[in-house]
Amino acid sequence: MNRLRFRQVHLDAHTSEFIPGVGSGFDKRQWQETLQRAMVDSITCFSCCHHGWSYHPTAVGCRHPQLTTNLLRLQMDACHEIGVNVPIYLTAGLNNYAAAQHPEWREITADGQYAGWASGPLQPGFHKMCFNTPYLDYLVRLIEEAVTMFPDADGVFLDITHQGECCCPKCMADMLAGGYDPSDPSDRRLFAAGILERYFARSTAAARSRNSQMPIFHNSGHVSPTWLPKLRYFSHLELESLPTGGWGDDHFPQTAAFAALTGMDYLGMTGKFHSSWGEFGGFKHPNALRYECGAMLAVGARCSIGDQLHPTARLNESTYELIGAAYREVAAKEPWCADSQKCSEVGVLTLEGFSDSIRALNAPGDIGAGRLLLEAQLQFDILAPSMNFDGYRLLILPDEIPVDETLRARLNSYLARGGKLLLSGDSVLREDGNGFWLDIGAKDGGPGEFNPTYLWPEQALQPDFCHEPFVVYGAARQLHLTDGEELSRIVEPYFNRDYRHFSSHQHTPNRLEASGLSGAVRKGNVVYLAHKLFGIYRQVGAVTIRQHLTKVVRQLLGEALLETSLPSLGRATLRRQPAENRLIVHLLYADRAIRGGSAPDNPCFADPVEVIEELLPVFGIDCSVAVGGPVRAVRLVPEKRELPFECSAGRCRFTVPKILGHQMIAIELG
Repeated sequence: MNRLRFRQVHLDAHTSEFIPGVGSGFDKRQWQETLQRAMVDSITCFSCCHHGWSYHPTAVGCRHPQLTTNLLRLQMDACHEIGVNVPIYLTAGLNNYAAAQHPEWREITADGQYAGWASGPLQPGFHKMCFNTPYLDYLVRLIEEAVTMFPDADGVFLDITHQGECCCPKCMADMLAGGYDPSDPSDRRLFAAGILERYFARSTAAARSRNSQMPIFHNSGHVSPTWLPKLRYFSHLELESLPTGGWGDDHFPQTAAFAALTGMDYLGMTGKFHSSWGEFGGFKHPNALRYECGAMLAVGARCSIGDQLHPTARLNESTYELIGAAYREVAAKEPWCADSQKCSEVGVLTLEGFSDSIRALNAPGDIGAGRLLLEAQLQFDILAPSMNFDGYRLLILPDEIPVDETLRARLNSYLARGGKLLLSGDSVLREDGNGFWLDIGAKDGGPGEFNPTYLWPEQALQPDFCHEPFVVYGAARQLHLTDGEELSRIVEPYFNRDYRHFSSHQHTPNRLEASGLSGAVRKGNVVYLAHKLFGIYRQVGAVTIRQHLTKVVRQLLGEALLETSLPSLGRATLRRQPAENRLIVHLLYADRAIRGGSAPDNPCFADPVEVIEELLPVFGIDCSVAVGGPVRAVRLVPEKRELPFECSAGRCRFTVPKILGHQMIAIELG
C-alpha cells in the first residue's frame, strides 16, 4: 500500500504562453521557508499543463515559450532538500498545444461539436483530446520522458482521465469496423469504455516504465463505485472535492464512504480558493480550511489543499499562511489518525454502483440518503452491488436501485442472517414494473396519480413538531397492505393542479380522510417507503421529511454505534486504531452562510456559495459509544485532557465540554 503523507498541496500551474517571465521569480530559499512554515510535507508540481506546455526541457512536447529554466527540477530539488515529497502532474485529457498541432486528435461530440471547455474557435478554454487517436501515443511518450528525466519523482498524477462518446473520424471508423452502432448512445458508451481501458493500461505502464512501484493516480474529478475494476491501475485515491467549487459540502464524506472500502490510502482534496481552480487572488478563510481538513481526518483521509502557482513561480505568502493555520493542527492530530479503521453499521447501495452515466452520478436518492445519514451522525459506507454485505446491521436501497436474480439472492441471504433492509420508490421493483423482487408485506398497484401527495406517519415516526399530514413533493406508488405493518398512510389532494382546476398559489390541499393506500410498510426486517423519499429530501430539504426518515432509519437500526447530541449541522464519525487498542471519536461543527448569487458572466458563481468564516463553539455534547468491553481512559486529543466517563451495558458515555470546528476524543480500551 502506498503510504500517503498527511499535509499535501496540489499546485496547479496552467499558464498561458502570452504571460512573460514564467519561472523568473523562483527563489529556492523563499520556496523552502514558505513550505516549512506552512507544515507542507508533499507538493504536486507540474510537468505538463492543460495548455500543453512542459515546465522542463522536452524532446516530445514543447517547453513553455516564456520559460528559460528547468522549473520542475528546481522545485523538486528544493523540496527534497527539506524532506518534502514531489509527485509530478501531467495533463492527460486536455492539451491545447497538441490540439493546435493535430486538430484531428480532438474529441468530437455526437452533435458534431468539439468537446472540452471551448466548443468553438472564438471561445476561451481547454480542448478535450480523444484517447483513440495517436494522441495517446503522444501522451505515453510525454509520461515516459517525465519519469525518465525525474526518476526521483514521488508519484505521477494524470488529470482529466475520461473518454466521452467521441464521434471523431477515427472513432466512427473503428465503431463501424467493430460492429458498434455510432447512432446508439449505449454502443458509443461501450466503445468509449474500451478506449478508456486502453488508456489506463498504457499510461500506467508508461508511468512505471522506470520504477515499477511509482505511485500513480488518474483523476476525473470524482471517485465512483464503478471504478472498482479500474483500481488495479491506481496506487491510491485522491478525492477531488472543493466544497465551494461545485462539489458541495456533502460530496467528500459520501465519496470517502466508498473509498474507505477499497483498502487503498486516500486523501481529500479541497482548495484554498474562495471558488474553484484557477482563481488567482481568491482566498478561503483559514477557519474553512481548518474545518475541511478536520473533516478529512474524520473519515480516515490524508489532506490536500489546492493552490495555483503564479506564473513567476513565487509562492503566495498569504496562501501559505492560511494553509499553515490548518496544517499545524493536522500535524498535531496525526498520531490519532494514522492507520485507523472505519466503524460502520449502515451500507447504502447507490445507483452509481450500477452505472457511470451522468444520471447515476447525480442520482438524487443517493445524495439524499448520504446527506440524511450525515445529518443523523450515523456510520455508513457506500456500496457497489458486488461488495460484501456482512457486518452491516442495515442496508438502504434508495429510490431507484435495480435488482436482478443475483442481487435478489444476496439480499435474501443477508436478511436470513438477521440483516435489515430499507427500500424506497422504485428500488427492488421488477423490470416490467409489476411488483417487487422481495416480499414487503404489500401489493404494488403501480404509480400513483397524484403529485404532490401527503404523508401521515404513525405517531412514533412523526416529525417532532408536526402531527398532521405533511406534503411530499412527489408521487407515491399505490401500495395496498397485505400482511405487513402499516407505518404511514397516504393522504391525497382533492385533485392535481392543471389548467382545468387549481387552488391557491401552489398545490391543492389534502383531503381530510386517508386514501386507503400505505405510505410505508414493514414486514419483519424489511421496510418499504412508497415515495422516492431520499431524492425528494435532497431536492426540497424539508425538515419534516428529514425527521421522518431519520426516525424510520433509527427504528430499524436500534441504538447506533455512536450516539451524540450534536445538531443536524454537526458531523460525527467513529474510527478504530487496532495497534493502539483505542477508538477515536471525531466531532465536527461549522455554520455555513449562503453568500453570493447568480453571475451569468462567471460560471464559477452560477449558484450561491456556502461559506465557512466563523467557527462558533458548541458546548456540552453528550456521547455514547459502543465499546464492548472495559475502558481505561477517555481523553480529548491532541490536548490529552482526560474526561470523566461512565460505562454500562457495553457502552461508554461522556460529555465533550466544547467543540470548535473539529474535536477528537480517544477512548483507550482494555
